Amino acid sequence: MAHSLRVSDGFLQQLDLVLKDDHSLPMDLHTELKSCFTGTKPTPTIPFTLLRKLHIFLETKGFPVYLHELLEGAEIFTPEVKLPERNPQLVARLDKIKAKMANEEYRRITKNVNCQQINRYGTIGDVGRQVRSAKAVVVTIFNFLVTVVAAFACAYLGSQYLFTEPAACVLSGVIVASVVGLAELYVLVRTMEGELGEM
Repeated sequence: MAHSLRVSDGFLQQLDLVLKDDHSLPMDLHTELKSCFTGTKPTPTIPFTLLRKLHIFLETKGFPVYLHELLEGAEIFTPEVKLPERNPQLVARLDKIKAKMANEEYRRITKNVNCQQINRYGTIGDVGRQVRSAKAVVVTIFNFLVTVVAAFACAYLGSQYLFTEPAACVLSGVIVASVVGLAELYVLVRTMEGELGEM
């Protein structure tokens, strides 16, 4: 906090003009002013308390120069604040806490990231399950088609021994293939119901 003013040479000249002889100043005020100006500092500083005393003296004596005219060009002097050294144990503890907080933040950010993830739809294991499921569907459809075609072929070839007309052979093949296809669909639906019930 500021407690003094850094005055310029103009202050000294104005003070000399106001107070031509030293006898007009009280002795204690004169010694305090002298101690402020005789020092090793390049620019002298005057405490606010001394300025108040000087101001009261000038008012009581009725000098024509006011204090603000004397202080023209002066600057507020704020001494440099020396910060105390930080405790090494405290610094080490703060570093640990910062590292811990950074790790927690990193874990929070990366908790949804999976190194096995290949896209936003799932992991490699999910892709494997989907491929197996698609493979099972393809095998089931292929099995259904092969069974229906084989039933048609057997019925067509077998009906040639009973019927001489090709239309009757084709009709019997279609009927047998339809019955076998419906039976396959029934079994397929029952199997899918069982798989869905287990899920």
